[in-house]
Amino acid sequence: MTNTQKSYALLALGLSLLLVYLLQSILTPFLVGLALAYLGDPLVDRLQRYRLGRTTAVFVVFLLFVLACSVALLILLPMLMAEIGRLIQDIPHFLALLQENVSPFIRQNFGVDPFDIKLAEFKARLLQNWQQAGGLAGRVLAEISSSGLVLLGWLTTLALIPVVAFYLLRDWDLLVERLHGMLPRRFETTAVTLVKECDEVLSAFLRGQLLIMFLLGCIYALGLSLVGLDLALLIGMLAGLASLVPYLGFIVGIFAAGIAALVQFQEPLPLVYVALVFGIGQLLEGAVLTPLLVGDRIGLHPVAVIFAVLAGGQLFGFVGVLLALPTAAVTMVFVRHLLQRYKSSGYYDSRD
Repeated sequence: MTNTQKSYALLALGLSLLLVYLLQSILTPFLVGLALAYLGDPLVDRLQRYRLGRTTAVFVVFLLFVLACSVALLILLPMLMAEIGRLIQDIPHFLALLQENVSPFIRQNFGVDPFDIKLAEFKARLLQNWQQAGGLAGRVLAEISSSGLVLLGWLTTLALIPVVAFYLLRDWDLLVERLHGMLPRRFETTAVTLVKECDEVLSAFLRGQLLIMFLLGCIYALGLSLVGLDLALLIGMLAGLASLVPYLGFIVGIFAAGIAALVQFQEPLPLVYVALVFGIGQLLEGAVLTPLLVGDRIGLHPVAVIFAVLAGGQLFGFVGVLLALPTAAVTMVFVRHLLQRYKSSGYYDSRD
């Protein structure tokens, strides 16, 4: 590659990053749709082997996806609403616990009382607002409806995701073929090799990591429900989602579950059970789930994962968080390729 070609490549990369930065407010439905299309393409290809047309196979995949989401919502949403209702009712108990145990220490050593709250009045107002709002769904709907533009933006985003995913999934093979045809012939072999390796890495990350997050959420929720925690499902799902970043799910989950157990049981023994649940979950993730579902194909150090997520969020907001780990995983493919070329070069092997 000549210096001019390298300059054009760097210019194209810079313009791409600039476009992502400028268009980040509208990119979310397209990125989510692209991810869904990428995840669904192998299943569509498999259905095509049974002599289904591409469009028919896409419809079947979309129908299965909608049915799965609908069943999950019908089962999980009422349970989550009940748990959040109990959480609202437990807040005054938590504040009372802080007033009885933490406030004396802070007042004695610092001369202030951060938890000086009239609990009876606070509880009455909290329960009144909860009942008037018709529960969490009514409260959230009321807040969103107060801003028509916000509501319209969310509805537009939700409506665009399946449309984008459908058309990308229908034309996926055609798009890949056209991109392949645009490759410079002299770099075709190298480019195809790199793209295949990137595909393996992204497949391992997207499919494997999402499945790990789901399984960890189920493990945490089941374990906390066996402990008897009222917020088992809510905390388990939260910890599973946070597991996208290494150790963050463990930290968030054990902290939230510890506070919830302290408020609900008001004795130290359940805290030991909570720690045991998250310890078992962390052990299963490191010894079974990650080696089985992801393996070492991604090759990202936990510190690199944390840095990628934080850097993506800082530079591009929520879009950056979505792009952070896939981009970092693909970057590692190119870094390994460049490192291999460097070690096979005369510059590395020179003895002078």
